[in-house]
Amino acid sequence: MQRYSILWADDEIDLLKPHILFLEQRGYDITPINNGSEAVELCDEKHFDVVFLDENMPGMSGLEALTQIKNNKPNLPVVMITKNEEEQIMEEAIGSKIADYLIKPLNPSQILLSVKKILDNKRLVMEKTNLNYQQEFRKISMAFQDKMNHEEWAEIYKKLVFWELQMDQSDSQEMGDVLDMQKNEANANFAKFIMRNYDSWLNDPKSDKPLLSHQLMKRKILPELGDKPVFVILIDNLRFDQWKVIEPVLTDYFNVTSEETYYSILPTTTAYARNAIFSGQLPAEMAKTNPDLWVSEDEDEGKNNFEDEFLSKQLRRNNLNIKRSYHKIKNLEEGRSLVDTVNNLFQNDLNVIVYNFVDMLSHARTDMAMVRELAPDESAYLSITKSWFLHSPLIEILRKIAEKDVKLVITTDHGTIRVKRPFKIIGDRSVNSNLRYKQGKNLGFDGDKVMQVHKPERLFLPKLNVSSSYVFAIEDQFFAYPNNYNYYVNLYKDTFQHGGVSMEEMIIPIIFLTSKNVQ
Repeated sequence: MQRYSILWADDEIDLLKPHILFLEQRGYDITPINNGSEAVELCDEKHFDVVFLDENMPGMSGLEALTQIKNNKPNLPVVMITKNEEEQIMEEAIGSKIADYLIKPLNPSQILLSVKKILDNKRLVMEKTNLNYQQEFRKISMAFQDKMNHEEWAEIYKKLVFWELQMDQSDSQEMGDVLDMQKNEANANFAKFIMRNYDSWLNDPKSDKPLLSHQLMKRKILPELGDKPVFVILIDNLRFDQWKVIEPVLTDYFNVTSEETYYSILPTTTAYARNAIFSGQLPAEMAKTNPDLWVSEDEDEGKNNFEDEFLSKQLRRNNLNIKRSYHKIKNLEEGRSLVDTVNNLFQNDLNVIVYNFVDMLSHARTDMAMVRELAPDESAYLSITKSWFLHSPLIEILRKIAEKDVKLVITTDHGTIRVKRPFKIIGDRSVNSNLRYKQGKNLGFDGDKVMQVHKPERLFLPKLNVSSSYVFAIEDQFFAYPNNYNYYVNLYKDTFQHGGVSMEEMIIPIIFLTSKNVQ
């Protein structure tokens, strides 16, 4: 077991010998001194894992010593010990980034707890996390054997995300590998669940179905209209785990009143799922009733250029004559421009802001080797998401929104999954390029490890030809053509894609928040 070295500075150090002996008996090496000047000198000369500083010492005070120690070694943990409970002294010590603050008279257990919290925290957290997950592992695995409904699947996915984030924080690689296997098992069972039930969700009024993309505005967002302005921030490709990593940033400014999930329609792509949100219609319905707005797979035009028009039509169908705005942010400059004008939006009943960064990140990770180096796995991908959010115009926009008494909804159109296994498929030139779903009339493949849709009309999907069919990748697969197979496998393996069937792509967040700083 590693031995830790502690420097303890107190002008009454002789009176603390029982406490020092207590720590030494538990494997800690203590260097006792009686003044702040010597503490500063020793910290410069030697390595210590933690420093105990008495606040009230003659000569150089504990606070003065703290400042010098932190200037020289900002990452060295320092525990301030004092008889004085004045708020000003506490605030000064905390502002200097102390690791802990103890009030005399001390007791041995109090000291040991502080030391363990500082020095053994990571190990203890990892051990506790591993133990707790081992207990949860069996419950989750047993659930796969039951006939779960859409709500239970959403809860399973949330649990797996929770444990994934816990493992990431505790740096527990061994149990992290076990969790990855369980997540793969979950996605295999989830794909079977979707293949059994998706058709009935769309066609059987009596089926037990989740909230789907085309129902989101009418059932969840439009009812929020009324006494306060409503802001809807739709962050493209935002998975539930990505929401969880940015949530702590937002809770400085907002109260989360409800954290929910809904299911993206298939294909889980911007062209289908996001258009469904704004139109309130399924893809085949959009193509039929709005042929001037629907852009089919064989057209080169952008597939999401008419979201504002789709939204206008949906509002009219619901007899809502309201003041509203719609903004789509595709780059940094557009984000900065909206920061400057966001104050003009508070007079509106509804403000929709589509933010495309996460989608750009997933594509950049595919297209740029440097981004792939920065985000080689799920943990790094989440880290980049949070870093972007902290330094983006979006957080500035949200800070300004938080200054007013408003309702905020944060959601997305679909998620992404890191694809690992290629699946060979054959198609003609008219087949779309998406790696997680294919649509065409001559699709060829071996095996049944896909979701095949022979009758697209059953799933309210447009048909370019009478014989058109759709094929969706499941689990962590991605489609690859036999021509140049190795090149494309190397290019796309371990990239984040969407369009297919997985928990990450389909079970996605819708979060309701209110301004925290408005009384």
